[in-house]
Amino acid sequence: MKSVAAVHRLRLVSGPEGLSFLLLLVCSVLKRTTSFNAVPVMGTVHGVLFILYLVFLVQAYQARRWEPKRGLLLFVLSVLPTGGFFAERMLAKEERGELDGAAPAAA
Repeated sequence: MKSVAAVHRLRLVSGPEGLSFLLLLVCSVLKRTTSFNAVPVMGTVHGVLFILYLVFLVQAYQARRWEPKRGLLLFVLSVLPTGGFFAERMLAKEERGELDGAAPAAA
């Protein structure tokens, strides 16, 4: 049960983390091209979400006893624009038990 909760937490933070990364990139462009500067705010929001993602990734990695390759893939997805959305989809499939070797979530 604990491993299901760890994956669920990671999945819930992966989408917002990916969105905050994209918004931070947009804010960076706007900062350079206009007088609008939301980088300090979006940088903080993204930083907090990224740290939560990493903490939840470590917890899920330990609870599910994933192979290092899977943990590395989820980490790499967190540092790529739009990667958080792919991570969320992959984790949702794991929660439903659709991935190879993944146990279905307890009802």
